[in-house]
Amino acid sequence: MATNRNARFKASRRFDLNIYGHPKALKRQSKERRPRKISEYGTQLLEKQKVKAIYNLLERQFYRYYVKARKMEGIVGENLLFLLESRLDNLVYRIGFARSIRQARQMVNHGLILVDGKRVDIPSYSVTPGQVISLKEDQRANEMFKASFQEVRSFELPYIEKNFDKWEATYTRLPLREELPFANDINETLIVELYNK
Repeated sequence: MATNRNARFKASRRFDLNIYGHPKALKRQSKERRPRKISEYGTQLLEKQKVKAIYNLLERQFYRYYVKARKMEGIVGENLLFLLESRLDNLVYRIGFARSIRQARQMVNHGLILVDGKRVDIPSYSVTPGQVISLKEDQRANEMFKASFQEVRSFELPYIEKNFDKWEATYTRLPLREELPFANDINETLIVELYNK
């Protein structure tokens, strides 16, 4: 299985956005340089690379989501974001079982996550509204998971309903565009324009 092994902090500095939620991601300051003039194509490409980095996807996988989004009713760019947000690895991260999307993907791969009580080990599994995501019972004593889910509580999103006593969360509905964690930092229209060329 192909994995994205790009330098995380470097990507965060490039997009001027703390993609991975690490407190030191944007700390190192680069030397003052004259801002480069970016072409229209360059701007669109940068936007696509930013969204790919946020959801930790490679090009082929990302393009498949775009093709799927085009076939759906509604606005293509928003459909794309909703499909990405509904990925199991992403929701495991948003729920708070993992500290990063990379850790969430590893947890899913290792079979630590249950969907409606059944083990699912496919990070790209598309969660449908109403499904319940939980952590395997034998993993709940793990201090790292306990700290992530019970103490840190980094994401409080209106489309995810958490039950801290049962170590589970329900994906209640599809999110609205403005509810997405990076809603103000993404311009999905540029991605659609890029693929339409």
